[in-house]
Amino acid sequence: MATPPSATAPGTSPSLARSRPRYGEQVIKVVLLVASLVSVATTVGIVVSLLEPTVRFFGEISVVEFFTSTNWGPLFEPPGYGVLPLVSATLITTGIAVVVAVPLGLGAAIYLSEYARPRVRQICKPVLEVLAGIPTVVFGFFALSFVTPLLRSVLPFEIEIFNALCAGLVVGFMIIPIVASLSEDAMTAVPRALREGSFALGASKMTTSVRVVLPAAFSGIVAAVILAVSRGAGETMIVYIAGGGQPNFTFDLGKAMQTMAAFIAQAGSGDVPIGTVDYNTIFAVGSLLFVMTFAMNYVSARLVRRYREVYE
Repeated sequence: MATPPSATAPGTSPSLARSRPRYGEQVIKVVLLVASLVSVATTVGIVVSLLEPTVRFFGEISVVEFFTSTNWGPLFEPPGYGVLPLVSATLITTGIAVVVAVPLGLGAAIYLSEYARPRVRQICKPVLEVLAGIPTVVFGFFALSFVTPLLRSVLPFEIEIFNALCAGLVVGFMIIPIVASLSEDAMTAVPRALREGSFALGASKMTTSVRVVLPAAFSGIVAAVILAVSRGAGETMIVYIAGGGQPNFTFDLGKAMQTMAAFIAQAGSGDVPIGTVDYNTIFAVGSLLFVMTFAMNYVSARLVRRYREVYE
């Protein structure tokens, strides 16, 4: 048997080559460490910036009133500090967005991963991802000028100019690329051997896609959906333009509603004096939204770890 040639340079011992410092790798490690520390520091900075004004807010406003009252109007007289209208509007619009984005996004992911030819996939996926780059203010004006008139002419029940249904639908279309792209990446990572084994047992392509590929990529799909939900819950401009600025505690989708993000945008752009209770409501609502999105991401991480499939 022929001996393979040595990987070291002539006249250099293997032990010397292995012990030689690699400065490029050290630089890469430092850069990656700095990047991770910046992410952690940013999160800590957000928490610190929200914490002090939130504590001062709850020092003057009852926690019970904040979480149980349905009267929200901190900038009016008499003021109301019940956050339930904002929370319900956020959950309603996010729920509508999920109903729109998850089926369409998963359908697009299944097509791109299992059915589309390589040439079609190379064209369709970048086009789909371009949708995620459209400014949300454009989506907002599209919702107000096109989607709302269309809904008012088609649906049998009354819909106001500003309504939660239109805002939720357009937010759903906005987060479709997140669900589709990340889910398609997770499905593409499933080994080809699983598909071939399913085909060998006589399963059709649809059965293989639904019964084999989707369960195998479940952890990645869950992560994609939770990320899209978090993105939809924090959306500002679409719900601010299309949903209206009225904090109504109602489940009528044809009525105007105000989400937590929309209130933050409205109050933050106004003439509220800094340091007042009205100004601190921005941080109290922001802290609640941060906790909600953190909880969703925590649940996502637990689900991903629980159902993650590792392939060799």
